[in-house]
Amino acid sequence: MPEVMINGPAGRLEARYHHDSASDSPIALILHPHPQFGGTMNNPIVHRLYYMYHERGFSVLRFNFRGVGRSQGYFDNGPGELADAASALDWLQLVKPDARSCWIVGVSFGTWIAMQLLMRRPEIDGFICVAPPANLYDFSFLAPCPSSGLMINGDKDRVVPSASVGELSAKLKTQKGIKIDHEVVPGANHFFEGKDKLDLLVDSVGSYVDRRLAAKAAKDREKESEG
Repeated sequence: MPEVMINGPAGRLEARYHHDSASDSPIALILHPHPQFGGTMNNPIVHRLYYMYHERGFSVLRFNFRGVGRSQGYFDNGPGELADAASALDWLQLVKPDARSCWIVGVSFGTWIAMQLLMRRPEIDGFICVAPPANLYDFSFLAPCPSSGLMINGDKDRVVPSASVGELSAKLKTQKGIKIDHEVVPGANHFFEGKDKLDLLVDSVGSYVDRRLAAKAAKDREKESEG
């Protein structure tokens, strides 16, 4: 889990990076919760998902937005954080130019940034939104949503009502060729605190990623046989 410093638009960004030895290993970028409410790259959800991708052969990066930890700059309420995420993805693609797929992951506020990045980067072919604050931020820019992904939240979340995530997911499901899965973790709050809740989240996300990886591998084999 080497520490790296990335040149961002407002100065250096503090990051942690796991490099998989396979030249074509898939890549994943994980974005943390709101910086002004204690969100950092060491958030337990971010930390666990980082290792979940690591265990599946991904090269994976998590970093602190500007003004968090040792990252330089000041909170910018969205635009600056999006620029930080774009710089982090640029760095990840430079070190893994032959990655066979690219994923973006967000937790709470991080999902709002992640989905904006998704709209700007066509190479992103999978996403995970953990507790997306659909009631607090405008996600209407997802029209249409360019990639399939998973939205997951807890049914005891008092910050983001489960119904608002369900409504967002249902709206995105109407787009042809895009499949948005929505899962609800019973008994979980916004930060998946309490016995087994974080385990249930990571298991659900891991199972989803496994299904997507298996489907992509099958499709690639089909293309090879046709070729």
